[in-house]
Amino acid sequence: MTTAELHRMAGAYALHALPEEERQAFERHLAGCEPCTQETAELCATAARLGLAVAVAPRRGMRAQVLHRITTVRQDSPGVSAPSRSTRSWLRARLLSRWALAACLAATTALGATTVWQHQRAESAVDQARRIEQGASQLAAVLAAPDAESRGARLADGATGTVVVSHARDKAVFLVTHMTQPPAGKVYELWFDDGGTMRSAGLMDPTLSDQAVLMRGAVDRASGMGVTVEAAGGSQQPTTTPIALVSFAA
Repeated sequence: MTTAELHRMAGAYALHALPEEERQAFERHLAGCEPCTQETAELCATAARLGLAVAVAPRRGMRAQVLHRITTVRQDSPGVSAPSRSTRSWLRARLLSRWALAACLAATTALGATTVWQHQRAESAVDQARRIEQGASQLAAVLAAPDAESRGARLADGATGTVVVSHARDKAVFLVTHMTQPPAGKVYELWFDDGGTMRSAGLMDPTLSDQAVLMRGAVDRASGMGVTVEAAGGSQQPTTTPIALVSFAA
């Protein structure tokens, strides 16, 4: 494979469209080609923007509708057929006894508890979905901001990263592809570089090799950002040498 052919693979690599053999060859090429590294980082950021642009927000009122229906619709037991006429007559007779009445009351109480539990789970799911939606909206707003500026970062083991900064929104997004998992009990932590003083900007998901992270906090006057390996839960200050440092545009 010629060098000229490798130079033309940045777009396919950013879209994860290369066969494994060509992907490995291109990643080896990236280690010594600064123009391709920068182009790949910018294309990865663009691909992320396009992907987020097609996200569809739930219609207005969906949360209220879901919560209302879950408290009024009784869940059917799977595989239970309707009782026969003789069975219904026998059940009516049995319901006349005090023991049957007590059983009905107990069943009603249990059903009420189940309904409350389902309602709570629904509220929890809706709240989680709302938080995810808000985070995705903020992330997409940074990537699509008119003043968004990208800077590429080279990480270990062939991983590539891009930081996108919008000073108008005072936010930054870090995108990474082919990131290796951190050691057991460790996590990647993001930092803003405030003129030599590192300020925590949140944690990356240790289970994902490709991800986009909305950095926590305002960009403010940060001159750059970094990534370190920290103990699970993160740290207030970096405890290891950064595996990546990126300067923001002046």
